[in-house]
Amino acid sequence: MSTTAPEGLFVLEGRPTAQLIADQLREQIVQGVFRPGQQINESVLSSQLRTSRGPVREALQRLAQEGILVSHRNRGVFVLELSTADIKEIYAVREAVESTAANTLLDAGQAQINDTCQVLKGILKDMAKQVAVSDWQAIARLDMEFHTSFVAGAGNTRLIRIYKTLAAESRMCMLNLEVSYPRADVLVEEHQNLLDLLETGDRKGLLKAIKQHMQKAVEDLTAQTQANDSTTGETPPAEVD
Repeated sequence: MSTTAPEGLFVLEGRPTAQLIADQLREQIVQGVFRPGQQINESVLSSQLRTSRGPVREALQRLAQEGILVSHRNRGVFVLELSTADIKEIYAVREAVESTAANTLLDAGQAQINDTCQVLKGILKDMAKQVAVSDWQAIARLDMEFHTSFVAGAGNTRLIRIYKTLAAESRMCMLNLEVSYPRADVLVEEHQNLLDLLETGDRKGLLKAIKQHMQKAVEDLTAQTQANDSTTGETPPAEVD
């Protein structure tokens, strides 16, 4: 993989901080500007951002701690390559977090549920528009915005913090299916069902729907990952320390 940053990656006004660099770089990674397995060159980024290597190094360390980047000793820092096992882990944890958020939200009272549903309705409206024009970047972003807002509705800051990394990893998975995702036409319907169950306070139905939603996503994502491996003749990369 090339170690060169894509031309015109991003420009930060003023003196860039490590957090700002990390946020911008994370977004570029989940959008596919940096591809899985590609090396992130600290020196190139420092030069492009016209800043010292300190904030860039700290930003890369933050993303490595989140798991989006992987640091290999004596080789450098690379964008995470998601294996079938990784996908299963991500969505298992997402199911656990969203189920906890659902229970917390349903226990919080109708006012908090109504506020969350209002936010989700706006996201669903935008999602339907993007599905109609097949803007996959926007669809993936709105999909995760829906789930992130759902979790945020519970008001648990630690759940929200955990979910931030899961959301980024999930978008990386989803964007790899840009051409062949088999269920784009039912995305809005599936999310509308989650919204309806939350709005009516159907705890059992909502938890079951979350589980099914995650299981189906894993089936779609892992099927495409295996198909890609078969087409290229590649085997999934071995895990390294």
